[in-house]
Amino acid sequence: MPDVPTIVELSDDPFEPRILSSDVVYKGAVWDIRSETFEYNGDEITREFVDHTGAVAILAMDDEERVLLIKQYRHPIRQRDWELPAGLLDIAGEDALIGAQRELAEEADLVATDWSLLTDFQTSVGGSNESLRVYLARGLSDTAEAFERTHEEVDIEKRWVSLDEVIDAVLATRLQNSILAISVLAADASRRRGWNTLNDARAPWTRHPSYKG
Repeated sequence: MPDVPTIVELSDDPFEPRILSSDVVYKGAVWDIRSETFEYNGDEITREFVDHTGAVAILAMDDEERVLLIKQYRHPIRQRDWELPAGLLDIAGEDALIGAQRELAEEADLVATDWSLLTDFQTSVGGSNESLRVYLARGLSDTAEAFERTHEEVDIEKRWVSLDEVIDAVLATRLQNSILAISVLAADASRRRGWNTLNDARAPWTRHPSYKG
């Protein structure tokens, strides 16, 4: 009988090349630019990339399957775009879930009793090592006090929108924030499967370049 080909589960493959040098060539206010030279297939290659702290985002959903969106100014694109509450993991030693709970309180004045891991993804693999974790937060209630915001967050606008309406706006390209798009499409896919794709909010984050909690 002919050999039956082995079906390999579809997955990215970790790979650790030999790093010849690794230097921060620009230290920024938010993140740095790192230059690394490494060996790959017999060649020495140099690449510069954004050395990112990683980030978390929160898809907060109420009992009516409405999603909380926030609108704020983003200078690189010169737009006030609709997005999810999100933030950097820039507090040393902070657990990612704790960071997400902090960001939900700071940007949306909300707390949640039910947290699940919705999805992990890497935002721009050719130019950044940023890994991003998205939580689904339910069982929502208001914080005791509103958070005092500064800078671009001072005039945040909040709106509750049905998940289907957000998906329609993403597919029509009226909303183009990548975190928002990936998150609502992942939520829709999970909903169609009875939410059985959700994972433990404290699951290990193995793809993050430094955070493994």
